Amino acid sequence: MPEKTEAKKEKDDIKVVSVNRKAFHDYDVLERVEAGLVLTGTEIKSIRGGKANLGDAYARPDGGELWLLGAHIAQYEKASYNNHEPTRPRKLLLRKEQLIRLVQTVNQKDLTLIPLRLYIRNHVAKIEVGLCRGRREYDKRRVIAERTTEREIQRALRQR
Repeated sequence: MPEKTEAKKEKDDIKVVSVNRKAFHDYDVLERVEAGLVLTGTEIKSIRGGKANLGDAYARPDGGELWLLGAHIAQYEKASYNNHEPTRPRKLLLRKEQLIRLVQTVNQKDLTLIPLRLYIRNHVAKIEVGLCRGRREYDKRRVIAERTTEREIQRALRQR
């Protein structure tokens, strides 16, 4: 008979709330980092309901902390006067070593921190932040052309 510890293995329960598809088009993602978010009660309820948008969001270091700016989390419908402001700056939670390394890399190499995904993992809201370099217009066209040729090759191989 198996032990209870074997039967009760931890499983990552991930529910993706929002994906920043624009970031994958406009930037080359060099590195990804998972960060926590400091949220109010109505914000987490709204995120659990799927009412978040990362379209114009970015992260910026300020005073030894990392802040998420421009992310839109809709107001919670059932809240009264205690509702939150949808686009307020939100603090990102990282380990100190990660934070220092990211800030130094961003300052030295002229890179940007862009949120890629917002998800709920084991009942806690997390955000995936990417260390990104902006693409030029001709790079965007080249990447699109590469994707279409790769897709056509895969289609041709499946038909055989």
